[in-house]
Amino acid sequence: MGQQIDIREGELKNHVKQALEWIRSGFIIVAPLENSYVFLVDAFLHDGVRAMHVLRGDDLGVAAQVLVSGEKVLEGIVREIPDSARTMIKEFWPGQLSLLLPPHVGLNWDLGDDKALDEICVRTPSAEFVLALLKKSGPLAVASAALAGRPPILDVNLIAALDSDLAGIFHTGKLKTRKPSTLVRAAEGKLTVVREGAISFKALAAKVPEIEREAIG
Repeated sequence: MGQQIDIREGELKNHVKQALEWIRSGFIIVAPLENSYVFLVDAFLHDGVRAMHVLRGDDLGVAAQVLVSGEKVLEGIVREIPDSARTMIKEFWPGQLSLLLPPHVGLNWDLGDDKALDEICVRTPSAEFVLALLKKSGPLAVASAALAGRPPILDVNLIAALDSDLAGIFHTGKLKTRKPSTLVRAAEGKLTVVREGAISFKALAAKVPEIEREAIG
């Protein structure tokens, strides 16, 4: 399954340097986020993103999510960031807030949907290793290290992959079960909570009172 590297040992900068080398060479790596292990690959590398989808067994048209190091990088990949979304970014990034935003139309990438969705899911994570990597790598495509439709992977030894599939696995041992990120759509001049996760609707509404819940049915 690729070389395993315990990032609790040694220096963080050395682990980031190795991960960056593999990412820039077009390989997929595994790393820990706040609530599970994930696959990471250069968001602008078409073959790498496609290989990640194949590895997971995703259906055609499924788009990978994107991780960025912060608001400045986000501005370079999306057409618009509403002021209310910026308010949430300042409060909850880095952290478990994912935003659905319209990407710039000229971006040379294909996250898996052939740009058909005109929407990307993006966030800045608080996980130390991945955040340090993002500050060097630029936007990364991300997907759960679990097979499509399966529960999140908390133990890297449960990842279903061959040695040839992954360049390296950066880990911190077995992760604890935690809630997923909260997902908010910023579209048509309003904010809508699509999935309530680690950040509650109440916490969001305290900062952005006009936020709404997604209608059911």
